[in-house]
This record gives sequence, structure tokens and C-alpha cells, in this order.
Amino acid sequence: MSKAEKIVLAYSGGLDTSVILKWLAEKYDAEIIAFVADLGQGEDLEEAREKALRTGASKVYIEDLKDEFVRDFVFKAIKSAAVYEGSYLLGTSLARPLIAKKQIEIAKKEKAFAVSHGATGKGNDQVRFELTFYALDPSIKVIAPWREWDLNSRSSLIEYAEKHGIPVPVTQQKPYSCDRNLFHTSYEGGILEDPWSEPPENMFELTVSPERAPDEPVYLDIDFEKGVPVKVDGKELGPVDLLTVLNKIGGSNGVGRVDLVENRFVGMKSRGVYETPGGTILHTAHRALESLTMDREVMHLRDALIPRIAELIYYGFWYSPEMDMLMASVEESQKNVTGTVRLKIYKGNIILAGRRSPYSLYKEDLATFEKDSIYNQADATGFIKLNALRLSVRKLLETKGE
Repeated sequence: MSKAEKIVLAYSGGLDTSVILKWLAEKYDAEIIAFVADLGQGEDLEEAREKALRTGASKVYIEDLKDEFVRDFVFKAIKSAAVYEGSYLLGTSLARPLIAKKQIEIAKKEKAFAVSHGATGKGNDQVRFELTFYALDPSIKVIAPWREWDLNSRSSLIEYAEKHGIPVPVTQQKPYSCDRNLFHTSYEGGILEDPWSEPPENMFELTVSPERAPDEPVYLDIDFEKGVPVKVDGKELGPVDLLTVLNKIGGSNGVGRVDLVENRFVGMKSRGVYETPGGTILHTAHRALESLTMDREVMHLRDALIPRIAELIYYGFWYSPEMDMLMASVEESQKNVTGTVRLKIYKGNIILAGRRSPYSLYKEDLATFEKDSIYNQADATGFIKLNALRLSVRKLLETKGE
């Protein structure tokens, strides 16, 4: 194999992908192109570029994907009310197909024969990356070092790094793994592998504990247009700025922590601890506005799809025909989800304080318990009897045989 051949590696600058970069260059005798995705992880990405070049990368791409991530992935999840197993707002799951999509674009541009990632053979991320790779380029070769090499522990990675002069942090590592983007921060492994063990308070990066949150509530108004959040307190904001503002408000008031034992796609249970402050606020506000504007049967149909949509996102089927069909249904359901929701944020709680919409289906003159001239209460008699008909017939059949 000549050096003319290229591999595009999804690179973070951490120990794993730094070792992978060197390992790929040695094993395949290829030119390694590092791709760093900026998803708002709050790290020095120029430092990652320099480290990749020092480790042997021939070229480094740093792509700012924050706006696309929030606009085309996070907001779509909000509109579909996607929550996995009742708790997880899918922050990592939403990021992986975008990273993989951009990786394939770079591979095509560079005429690379392969792409590579740092996901292990036990996790969900390997599936999310590779399903996207094959959906967008069926001919691409995928190299997953964790499923090939004999470096099967963190200590063996450190030994390999030291042997090849790859910088290893001298400070003690956090006893858990951490993945962060603009939507959330996730923690797993290490001390969190015991589901009886409470997460240490100093672990959290985006949120304070409810006990340490301010004693005064914060009120805020969020405006939506067709299911998409567009304003906070009357100020129009782009996707990134809007989520950043809500992350700050939610995080400083103890909103958005989740501790979940979840079912991985590969078959095992794992514990994840998540912080999604702005996303939690958006999910609550969006559902409140839907309650005002969405037709009952449309809402019930869409709600029946929530587990399936969340599962597809979690499993990595973002680019699939079934996801295209479901997302088209979601878009149709959001046509009238326009209006304003007022929330009270207080010590980890999100309390609805009001909602209004020009498309409101709530009519006070219909819902009132006072006298009205629209709804004839006597009409309910026939309605109830017709709905009870099949129940009555069943009971008659049962008593006939007695």
C-alpha cells in the first residue's frame, strides 16, 4: 500500500484517538487525515489540530458544525418530542450522524479509501457512525481499531502512547468518561458503573445542584414558529445562541440532570448520567404549546411514534427510509405549533406559567363550567350510549350463558 492512500479519522485529541492515529499510520502505511468536529464541546480545537499534526496526521480539518447540529438535529428531536426510555434526550445520539456525514464528505473530497473512528466494540457509537457511513457511501471501507487491535485496556493505550512519544496528560484522569456538545454532557464508566453509587457533585459541568440553585425563580418566555424555538424573552436568536442562553438559565437553576440505566442497542444495560439544561427547557415548553395548538388525534398519533423515533435516533438510523417517513409526519404535525410559552424555572423545576397562540384550539366558551350557548350537555347522552354499545353487547353475551 502506498502513502498515496488516505484514511479520514474522526479525531478528538484525547488518548484513544491519538493512539488510533499513530496505529493507523503504522498498520496501513497510509496518509491519515484527522477530522475534528466542533459541536460546542468547549475545548481548544487548535490545540487538537497541533497535537494531531505532531502525532502524524498529514492534514487536519476542523469543521464548525454547531449551527447545523442544533438546527437540523436537535430542533428536529424537539419537534418529535424524542426521548429514549422516558429520560434520555439523545444528545450524543444526535451528534454522531452529523459527525459521520461530514466525515464522508471529507473522505470524498480527499479521495480517501477508508474512514475510522474511536468507538469501542461494546458501545452504541460504533453502530451510529457506521450505519451513517454505509448509508451515505456504501463503498467506503470502515476501520474500527477497537475491534481489531490488541490494546485492550487504558494502561495498554498509555504504554503505547509513551512508546511513540504521544503526549499523555500527567494529571490524574477523571474516573469516568465524558462526552460534551452544545446540547448536553454525558458521563459513563468508571465510578458510575455501580448504579447504587451517587454521582459526585464535582463531576457536573453544565448544572448546579438544585440545593445550590438561587432562591428566586426565573421567568422566561419562549416563542416557537411551527415547532421551532425562535425567541427568548422577545429577543430573536439563532439556533446556537438560543440554546446557549437556555443552557445558562437552566444550568444555573439546577435543571436538566438525568441518571439512567439504559438499554444499549448492542444488548447490554449501561448507566449514563446526563446534563441537558436548555434541551429540558425546550422539551417542556414545546409540549406545553402543542397541548394548546395540536389536534387531539394528531397528537395521539405523533405521541405513539415517540418511542420509535427515539429508538431510531438512539440506534443510529438517522439516515434511513423509516426515519424520513416519520420526520415527514412530524413536520406535518407542527404546522400550527406557533406561539409563546411562559415558564418559571426554580431549583431544578420547570413550572408552566402560561401559554398562548394565534392557532389555539382551546376555546374558553367551550371549556367553561359556567353557562354557555355552544355546547348542549344533553348531547352527551347519545354519545356515551353509542360508545357503550359494544360494552353492553359483550356483557349481554356473558350473562346469556349464566
